[in-house]
Amino acid sequence: MTFHYLLMAGHAIYLKQLMAELSHTGLTSGQPKVLDYLMEHDGANQKEIANACHIEAATLTSVLNGMEAKSLIERRRADGNRRSFYVFLTDGGKEMGRQVTEAFARLEQYTFQDIPPEKVRGFMEMFQELYQRMEAPINTGKETNIICHTES
Repeated sequence: MTFHYLLMAGHAIYLKQLMAELSHTGLTSGQPKVLDYLMEHDGANQKEIANACHIEAATLTSVLNGMEAKSLIERRRADGNRRSFYVFLTDGGKEMGRQVTEAFARLEQYTFQDIPPEKVRGFMEMFQELYQRMEAPINTGKETNIICHTES
């Protein structure tokens, strides 16, 4: 199998498993990662959330609207800034965030069960390196050209 297939298929499978774990909550597929981010960054602005969660601003607005309708978050202007909304978890949002955190922990434990800790550490180090490499063009705002080199 190729890297791109494993990455995309793995993400799809992981999201299905996560949503099955959280089926009793009524969350939609974009909401757990936003809750997960807000658990550590309560009061972030929408641009920060979109960047951290790798979602388009329009998509985030839809996700946040759904979360607001469920009373999981509230959007407020802060520090006299009339242009940006900051997103805060409600008490219900914090409780839902704890459930999401627990679901992620269960999935990670299941995923890595019976794999020696040194192999898990090595995999996580490599995956972090790959993530940073893939994210670098996004952070610099430069378009990338993928250059293929072949050995002669």
